[in-house]
Amino acid sequence: MQIEMDLPSNTIALSPRIRMRVALGLAIAADLLQIAVFPLFIEGAASPADDLLDLGMAGALSFLLGWHWEFLPSFFAKLVPGVDFVPLWTIAVANVYRKSRKIEVKPEGPVIEGEAAARDGRRN
Repeated sequence: MQIEMDLPSNTIALSPRIRMRVALGLAIAADLLQIAVFPLFIEGAASPADDLLDLGMAGALSFLLGWHWEFLPSFFAKLVPGVDFVPLWTIAVANVYRKSRKIEVKPEGPVIEGEAAARDGRRN
């Protein structure tokens, strides 16, 4: 017995490229906000504004890109007072992007002269 699940008609599917762009935009905005409004965020973990922003960013980035280990150091480092000048959310998203590009491009290894023609179905 196979169960079919249909998506509701009001859902919007986003491509991975758009998800990455939105995540990068959010990360840059969060880091700029923490730098621009520094007095609200200087206390690190003692600042409710910092905690809410970091929890929201961790949730939003995990929703958009899935869970990645790169988000964990960013989250914990933001709890330390004064670390808000370092754009850790942007660095984390950039690292996830770099790793995703590395996975997409899979080199086939060295090509031997006669092997490429055989793979394409051509003869010399």
